[in-house]
Amino acid sequence: MLVTVAGVKKEIKEGTTIAQLIVDEKVENPDYVTVTVNDDFVESDDFATTQIKENDSIEFLYFMGGGAF
Repeated sequence: MLVTVAGVKKEIKEGTTIAQLIVDEKVENPDYVTVTVNDDFVESDDFATTQIKENDSIEFLYFMGGGAF
């Protein structure tokens, strides 16, 4: 099935979960990644059970701390 991952159209296997996609895409620091599907945030506890559907748009986000000098 066709989905968009980080802005790139990709063919993935039907039934793929977010957890599997994180592995397949070799996401850096998977323990710290935040995932959106169609602009909706997905709780990390749900990664293993949330299946990706045809035409979904998935983004991997990292929130970085920062400050002034």
